[in-house]
Amino acid sequence: MSFPQQSVGLVEPQSAHFDQPLTLECGKSIPEWTMVYETYGTLNADKSNAVLICHALSGDHHAAGYYAETDKKPGWWETCIGPGKPIDSQQFYIVSVNNIGHCKGSTGPTSINPKTGKHYGPDFPIVTVKDWVKTHKKLSEALGIQQWAAIIGGSLGGMQVMQWAIDYPNDLRHAVIIASAAKLSAQNIGFNEVARQAILSDPDFRDGWYKEQGVVPKKGLMLARMLGHITYLSDNAMRQKFGRELREGKINYGFNVEFQVESYLHYQGTQFVDRFDANAYLLMTKALDYFDPAKTYYNDLVAAFQHIQAQSFVVSFTGDWRFAPERSHEIVKALVDAKKEVSYAEIEAHQGHDAFLLPIPDYIAVFQAYMARVAVLPA
Repeated sequence: MSFPQQSVGLVEPQSAHFDQPLTLECGKSIPEWTMVYETYGTLNADKSNAVLICHALSGDHHAAGYYAETDKKPGWWETCIGPGKPIDSQQFYIVSVNNIGHCKGSTGPTSINPKTGKHYGPDFPIVTVKDWVKTHKKLSEALGIQQWAAIIGGSLGGMQVMQWAIDYPNDLRHAVIIASAAKLSAQNIGFNEVARQAILSDPDFRDGWYKEQGVVPKKGLMLARMLGHITYLSDNAMRQKFGRELREGKINYGFNVEFQVESYLHYQGTQFVDRFDANAYLLMTKALDYFDPAKTYYNDLVAAFQHIQAQSFVVSFTGDWRFAPERSHEIVKALVDAKKEVSYAEIEAHQGHDAFLLPIPDYIAVFQAYMARVAVLPA
């Protein structure tokens, strides 16, 4: 097959292994670990054009391109990564990482615990955004990248960008924070807890040892994903996409799937079960819940942002009620109060939280304009 003109084309994952123990914020450690990542574009001679992509809850390192000519779907951020796109692979060397604790190759619950010879399962320790940034830093050193031209992320990825800018202020020139928040609201923590309980209460969860027992908590993981999808889309988006359409054109007066929106949610849930691990989902949602960089600074976000040296670009979407524009306003205000350089764009979009993944013209235009500034490399 021929790939779309603005695609990076065929790609393949790479991995970096670290033999030294990694001490985590929770106080536990893992004796050795591996991080999987992909790269697009070419690193220039002085390594000044590198861009790091941080993924959201269910994302991974496969952000763009295709693994095979038969692949029907590209990476999750194909909209924004590639030749001539906002994150232009002709200008930048793009590195997309898979966080530890995940289930797509980096060390996590599905990996073998060297101490036991069995899968980590529920024994894999709790990880935080701060831990992820620490591992990203180790990967940066392994790649010989002293300073990123930009670090970019949406949603949970945007949280990683903020933590990077705070913890390693001299290691990035631009921080691009999209559809994110400086901490989760009580409502968002509540959604995550319902999702976790759906998994934990599945009889096949087996206290997290389901893999060793040859089962999968399918119902729980499916319900968690269905709940997530409801929150990622706005009411307007769901109304436009599904309305009250019936699959068979008539009401059957029963409890089977009848409405198109029900069918969509069941499909998304079923697909997710086939590609994601339940223990990893629990870890990812906890990392979301725990993120709160201001807490270390007596709950003062301005004080936390005093450390930032990077120029920041913050983007929100009007139809995003999970990470509403008000949350981005808080980030921008704290940056301004800390006397940091920040640009802000609020995109009129009805698609909900998933808008940051979509080719919305105004979004692509402002993103491209800002990345043109990033592409102006230091002399």
